[in-house]
Amino acid sequence: MENFLKYYLPLFLLAYLLITFVLPSIRVYRQTGINPVTFGKSDNAHDYIGGVMKLLTGLLVIAVLFFSFSERAYQYLVPINYLQDTWIKYTGLILVHASLIWIVIAQYHMKQSWRIGVDEKNKTELITTGFFSLSRNPIFLGMILSTVGIFLIIPNAITFFTMATTYIIIQIQIRLEEEHLVKQHGTIYTAYKQRVRRLI
Repeated sequence: MENFLKYYLPLFLLAYLLITFVLPSIRVYRQTGINPVTFGKSDNAHDYIGGVMKLLTGLLVIAVLFFSFSERAYQYLVPINYLQDTWIKYTGLILVHASLIWIVIAQYHMKQSWRIGVDEKNKTELITTGFFSLSRNPIFLGMILSTVGIFLIIPNAITFFTMATTYIIIQIQIRLEEEHLVKQHGTIYTAYKQRVRRLI
């Protein structure tokens, strides 16, 4: 299984990033003329979080590449040996694939309202149906589960750090987005908050 993962995992991660970030960004831009990536380079909290998310994504890519192409380099990531179990890896594989499908469906439900970050320039439709009737942030939920899955497949200090930090950063980003949505949608969003949980 280890040899299979060394080939499969980098291909899966590439496909994951294309399917969940690149292709939806292109789709929204073509349909609306609006760049859905709203993170900039200023020093405010929103853009700082965007920078941290890029860093975390980079760390995941590095962890996967080290695992796949250099056993010696991978040892520097401090593998957690007692979690090196086939069934744990299978659980991680199920989780990353299920979360990918979940994210794709949630993005489909969002349609043209999908954004990466807070879009203060363009008003977006408040989506409350589909997966958004189960979770106010199904895409973020999928991202968190994805990092848990990667950690279970290749448990080491970096994937653990990425998993834990991603959860914290997403929780902060969710709260920034909630403040924005209350301003944009008022009582409609407040009622939605009372009806549906933040994650699950």
